[in-house]
Amino acid sequence: MTDAKINYLEFPAKDLAAIKMFYQKVFNWQFTDYGPEYTAFSGDTLEGGFYLADAKSKTSNGSVLVVFYSADLEDTQQAIANAGGSISKETFEFPGGRRFHFNDPCGNELAVWSDK
Repeated sequence: MTDAKINYLEFPAKDLAAIKMFYQKVFNWQFTDYGPEYTAFSGDTLEGGFYLADAKSKTSNGSVLVVFYSADLEDTQQAIANAGGSISKETFEFPGGRRFHFNDPCGNELAVWSDK
């Protein structure tokens, strides 16, 4: 079935240039600009966009948590820090693996998990 699947996510971003640089460096996303207030991204398994806004996507304000997979959490955590992101919840264990949460340069909260 090709219908009824999530196929696109949109996030707010106060600084589109900073957000593009961050996600390109950390996750190798590619971007297409659609005017000065919107940029679309594509990655290995995910497509979406960033719209110009002061809002932030955080679980504390009811947002869904987008979680990436990584075979090497420490390497991904270092890449996030090097690209201007910040760790908002240090690595913790849960049944089936480990994960940490991070904020991108515009304050959106996401997470990375691994079963390694």
